[in-house]
Amino acid sequence: MPAHKEGRGTGASAKLNTFDVTSLVVGSIIGADVYIATAIGARLVGPSSLLAWILAGAMAMVIALSFSYCVMILPKVGGPYAYVKDVAGPFPGFLVGWSLLLAEWFSLAVFPVAFTQYFVALDPAIDNLGKVLLKGLFIAIILVTNLVGIKAAGRVNDVLTIAKLSPLVLIVLGGLAFVTLQPGRFVSNSLPFFTGDLAAFGQALVLIFWAYAGFELSTLPTDEVIEPRKTIPRAIVTGMMIVIGFYFITNFVVIGSVGGSALGGSTSPLIDAARATFSSPALLTSVIALVVGVGALLSITGADESGTVGTSRLAYAMSIDGLLPHVFSRKQKRFHTPYLGLTILCVTAYIASLLGGLSDLINSAVFLLAFVYFATCFATIFLERKHPRISSDLRGKIAIPVTGMIFSIVLMGLVSPRLIGISLVLLAIGIPVYAFFSPQKELVELKDAFLSADAISRRAYVQGQRFLAYPLRLIKRFRQRRSAT
Repeated sequence: MPAHKEGRGTGASAKLNTFDVTSLVVGSIIGADVYIATAIGARLVGPSSLLAWILAGAMAMVIALSFSYCVMILPKVGGPYAYVKDVAGPFPGFLVGWSLLLAEWFSLAVFPVAFTQYFVALDPAIDNLGKVLLKGLFIAIILVTNLVGIKAAGRVNDVLTIAKLSPLVLIVLGGLAFVTLQPGRFVSNSLPFFTGDLAAFGQALVLIFWAYAGFELSTLPTDEVIEPRKTIPRAIVTGMMIVIGFYFITNFVVIGSVGGSALGGSTSPLIDAARATFSSPALLTSVIALVVGVGALLSITGADESGTVGTSRLAYAMSIDGLLPHVFSRKQKRFHTPYLGLTILCVTAYIASLLGGLSDLINSAVFLLAFVYFATCFATIFLERKHPRISSDLRGKIAIPVTGMIFSIVLMGLVSPRLIGISLVLLAIGIPVYAFFSPQKELVELKDAFLSADAISRRAYVQGQRFLAYPLRLIKRFRQRRSAT
């Protein structure tokens, strides 16, 4: 990416074009979620879950466009917390930030469960006690890495990205070959296409939408982007189309090779797809399954590691703003990491991973995210009115945030009443937290370290290295070298 040349930090003068921002959108969304969510929809509605992948992607695209409008109006500040606070004041802004923190925390608890499921697929002899210990070991690795190993992890990022992408490439190429060589079996695996009912489809839609979460990380200050009012919406639409296409193809080949009914009981869908696609010889099947399984474990670990960094950063930012206890911003002297906040987040996420299953954790995360998305889309409308000169080019586009609000309400309404109740109780806990810790003054210098354009740009660069964004970056680098010669 031109704003961050190799061997440099951030903040270079070169601006981002459509290709760069598209790469950022793709990198912000696609992660280990594809290893987790692939079988979830098929379990509920069979092969028709492919339609849910398309619909969830379209909903995410509309909400992402609303986020881009917020960035255009407030180019120097990032995040739903800042947008809502500008429109409605500190307390509503806090509730949105608190909801986002809870949603990210629920997501952190998803990955120990998914890691254990894929590990057990490779070693079925692990019993229930072993699963508990395995989750604990996974969380311990995440915690230690975040405390002392962030820089070291960054140095091998490119190698790990290749390791994480390779299994997905194998699955897609093998699945397409399977479709070509065994079309009859592929068709039989895809029938019946519609199973379940409308309520089941709604549940599948919520769970699948979780795989698209992260698009809000692709928003950048407009002074980082060439012709932002054209570039950002175009890049969001293009990036979302790439993501939808990738998710669709992956699920298409997995469903076609394994079968909707078999996927219903799968806890490691991509390993099952590898075994079904590369069914002979036996040695090759075992090797491919091992490669896919190791790739899944690396991906899930990397996703939880980066997610823990982001969640602890959000808790740190709210703490230095006086909205959370000081313990979340207390740094370790040697490594300069918020060690107590990281420990609290990891330990509580571990407990949640023991108490909740994948579906419950994901549903809770989506409900809280949808609340954040609704508030942000709502804030977009009033930001346009509050800053009329800045937002004059966005007039007439109010249908986008209004539609985003409707989609957010639909997502919240599709979550089960029990999980809605739990989420609302957790949201309500934030009220006394705010009442006790509400700041008397803002710590401007420390806030700038997280909400400045340079800080957002730095985080964007990290997102631009992830999964499909990495080969896009290599393609651009190759094109630049060819043009230079």
